[in-house]
Amino acid sequence: MHPNPIFRKEERARHIALAQSRAFGMLTINADPAPLLAHIPFQISDDGTSLDAHLVRSNPIARKLRHRPCAAILAVQGPDAYISPDWYKVEDQVPTWNYAAVHLHGRVELLPDEALRTVLEHLSDSMEKRLLPKPIWKMDKVDDTAMAKMMRQIVPIAMQVDDIDGTWK
Repeated sequence: MHPNPIFRKEERARHIALAQSRAFGMLTINADPAPLLAHIPFQISDDGTSLDAHLVRSNPIARKLRHRPCAAILAVQGPDAYISPDWYKVEDQVPTWNYAAVHLHGRVELLPDEALRTVLEHLSDSMEKRLLPKPIWKMDKVDDTAMAKMMRQIVPIAMQVDDIDGTWK
């Protein structure tokens, strides 16, 4: 995040709207010897206080969550672009990069396996609605045996969002 306060004045609602529109981010937790990262689709609540997602069961973050919930940050990137100093029409300038980014801070935890289908249905329904007028794909289109096999490979997670900050440069 850019530290200059001039780029950090946007309202919480705009941060939530960016997270909802992107619905994809980089989940990070602390670990030894280095932080763990996972790029995940997610669905954030309308008030921005919680989100649901899933991880591959073998993901190192999922393995860490088996022991206990963890502090986490989910970084969501919006649009970005290189800015040439020629565009400023002012002498003695340097290039920069403009971007929008939101960080969701909170605690992430594994949900019970029984929650997985609901998490997946909500996420796919949300994404499928973006493709209207295409008919919405539903999970019941997949054979039960095949679906059960695929679902054994992933785990549902939830994050309680305690804080949201963003940069709009």
